Amino acid sequence: MIGLHHVQLAAPVGGEDAARSFWVDGLGLAEVDKPEALRAKGGCWFRATDRGRVTAEIHIGIEEPFAPARKAHPALVVGDPTALDTLAVRLRATGFTVDERERTTFEGYLRFHTVDPFGNRVEVLARLA
Repeated sequence: MIGLHHVQLAAPVGGEDAARSFWVDGLGLAEVDKPEALRAKGGCWFRATDRGRVTAEIHIGIEEPFAPARKAHPALVVGDPTALDTLAVRLRATGFTVDERERTTFEGYLRFHTVDPFGNRVEVLARLA
């Protein structure tokens, strides 16, 4: 069995508060404490859970010089198309762009793309019934 523990994305020095705005306020993940041994490096970690089970974890690491991931990206899955649409509204309300041009181009899913405050691409999908 292979599982995925987390995805790491980069941010520039001092980007932690902007990352919180996107991952917590925009996408609804919870911030979790980094291990003590890693705190001095900066950055922050975010987690999604479902009934107490971790379903996704995103680690934001500080990188200098910084370059955003414009093609490589995490793809997060939400429960259903209604949750997808609700999340798109939430992201827009918090000032983030939502690109739905490829909404129906992935068989079996609806989706949108967004970018974090640093230009890192993020995909959000919902399985069709």
